Amino acid sequence: MTIGGARVATKDTFGVVNPATGEVHAQAPECTHDQLDQAMSAAAEAYRSWRTDEAARRKALHAAGDLLMARSAELAPILTAEQGKPLQDATFEVIGAAIWLKHFADLEMPREVIQDDASALVEVVRRPMGVVAAITPWNYPLILASWKIAPALLAGNTMVLKPSPFTPLSTLAMGEVLSEVLPPGVLNVVSGGDALGAWMTGHPVPRKISFTGSVATGKKVAAAAAPDLKRLTLELGGNDPAILLDDVDPEAVAAKLFAGAFQNNGQVCSAIKRVYVPERLYDDVVEALAVQARAAKVGDGMTEGVQYGPINNKPQYERVSELVADALANGARAAAGGKPMDGPGFFFEPTILAGLSDGARIVDEEQFGPALPVVSYRDLDDALERANGTHFGLSGSVWGTDADRAAEVAGRLECGTAWVNTHLALSPAQPFGGFKWSGVGVENGTWGLLGFTEIQVVHRAR
Repeated sequence: MTIGGARVATKDTFGVVNPATGEVHAQAPECTHDQLDQAMSAAAEAYRSWRTDEAARRKALHAAGDLLMARSAELAPILTAEQGKPLQDATFEVIGAAIWLKHFADLEMPREVIQDDASALVEVVRRPMGVVAAITPWNYPLILASWKIAPALLAGNTMVLKPSPFTPLSTLAMGEVLSEVLPPGVLNVVSGGDALGAWMTGHPVPRKISFTGSVATGKKVAAAAAPDLKRLTLELGGNDPAILLDDVDPEAVAAKLFAGAFQNNGQVCSAIKRVYVPERLYDDVVEALAVQARAAKVGDGMTEGVQYGPINNKPQYERVSELVADALANGARAAAGGKPMDGPGFFFEPTILAGLSDGARIVDEEQFGPALPVVSYRDLDDALERANGTHFGLSGSVWGTDADRAAEVAGRLECGTAWVNTHLALSPAQPFGGFKWSGVGVENGTWGLLGFTEIQVVHRAR
């Protein structure tokens, strides 16, 4: 682990499974409560000076981004071995994390003058909060960590970061790399199981918790933060709909739809999770998506040419298997895929499910894996009502030849991001968050930066 700029070993470790084999391939450090206290103390001590020099913070973030880019070939194989994604995708993730760090290094910190007259000069400024406790998931360990690190550190906060126990190694390695350019204690990286996460959220030092993960855990984080009134950003689950309009060309959109649903093997919180299609286009869309699924190359992420790796972990593999089996047992048809793949590891066939509707578990719940239900509709208003009829509200998309009409329909989606003729189009400048159970607050852009600050009014009488 990295605590106070130093590499710190632990007495106990836990196994990390390579999802391509299903076998433990490495051991990760199990942080003790005392070591967490040390990390929090290191972050609190570093905060005293880190908060005072904005120019130094910007320079350090640029150096951190440059270093990640330079070390991407070192970090990417670690990520692939524990997460499962193809090596080229892992490399892209490391570089993406670097891009996020460098983007925020240049982002302007807002400062507003709300009164400037003979009686007073009144400014609204943003101040850092203190120590941030950050907890990240297993699907994109590095880039989602950068979504937290970059704005938090620019604002003048320091951080204690905990990755998922399914994918701790790449984040620990990133912590070691970044300790070469960040002052000691500014970024501390610890690892462990669920108990460590609970210790962090209930710890007296952090003033802010930034969590990305499941709705169920997000609610626990919020409850743990409440007694201390800790500030929160929660990026939680999604069950993102894609609505196809009656003027869409199935052949023209199939590849984009498939990419929006199956990127990272469907393990993306804002990926397409269900597709609504007009009845007259239904068979054509199902077949066009099935063609994409049958052509997809699935395998060990270390193998050249592989497009999709395994599901990351056994519990998620079992959940996807259960949801698909439930759909098939209740009348759905697998136009492609439909079952686990033979051999070791957590591999599941890219699956397109037809002949099912709302009420099926795989339509109503977030599957978070390589299985996509396609649902028919007759009336657009009804399709919108069904798309919005969920506790989730992360993102969604609308597809049609008439882009203006598609944009109007997209505006009726109850979600944080509504895409038109695309999906999963993200950038460090674009805010990302959810309605309803999909989140509290936003990440990225100026809006995400402000989430790591407190407002201070500076009122100077004249």
